Amino acid sequence: MDKFQNKYRIQSHRMPRWDYSGNGYYFITLVTQNRDCILGEIVATDGGDDSHVQTHGRASRRVTHAKIQLSGFGQIVDREWLKSFEIRDELFLDEYIIMPNHLHAIVILKKSPSNQSPNQPGFNRKPKSISSFVAGFKSAINSKINDFIDDNHLNIPKYSRDNHFFQPNYHDHIIRDEEEYLRIKKYILSNPAKWMDDTLNLKNTTPDE
Repeated sequence: MDKFQNKYRIQSHRMPRWDYSGNGYYFITLVTQNRDCILGEIVATDGGDDSHVQTHGRASRRVTHAKIQLSGFGQIVDREWLKSFEIRDELFLDEYIIMPNHLHAIVILKKSPSNQSPNQPGFNRKPKSISSFVAGFKSAINSKINDFIDDNHLNIPKYSRDNHFFQPNYHDHIIRDEEEYLRIKKYILSNPAKWMDDTLNLKNTTPDE
């Protein structure tokens, strides 16, 4: 699976003493339970040329244009993700991508001074914070996916607080300057092509004798 800076999650995935209800730009990653690829499939787009490069003596394909074809589950995630920003005045969606088993996004938290929460140490979930937003989104996904399972008579377990659609934890990163913002934005936009590129090269790789 694609990873940003070679990891999805760090040992302590919250920065000590950082007020996550405070204004800022956040890079967020949510991963499906067991990293199951149930959100869709990455396909090359029409007109997207593949180039070939040499890697350790082997021809390697590099996909330059690709996109996600969302599954039924992926379409629900996409709808609920966008709806989350429509109903929250303090949150703005900058860039995002849904991948087969994860979601990347840049989320902007911008509250008016009257709505700012006091800066307190600890990891309590505050109203109008990134953590409360993610918790609400995950809860909505569990409910909507369960409705989909019922409506389509799918013979799979339903989701609950003990059986999450997304992993209970998530990765977030505070974006500190424009250079970092542009690097992360480029990473998000190039994620589908890189996923397909890695998949194709994995299929074309043969063990060394």
